[in-house]
Amino acid sequence: MTLMEILELVGGILLLITSILIICVVMLQESRQSGLSGVITGGSSDSYYGKNRGRTRDAKLARATKIAAVAFFLLTIAVNLVAIFVA
Repeated sequence: MTLMEILELVGGILLLITSILIICVVMLQESRQSGLSGVITGGSSDSYYGKNRGRTRDAKLARATKIAAVAFFLLTIAVNLVAIFVA
């Protein structure tokens, strides 16, 4: 195997892992649709939950989604640059 083939294989595997991670993290998040419960409770952010939203499971999953998306974007650019400059 040449260096180009090895780099393409490693890049493809990393992209596959990152894309599966994004799918899993997005599937774990709760829906943003409030439905009838949002009308009944009023959606006030003065509650304990509203003030500590950054520490909840959903906030951590949202942060993980953003990090995985940026990693996927940067990996895609890196794989394409390697394909251009090593070839």
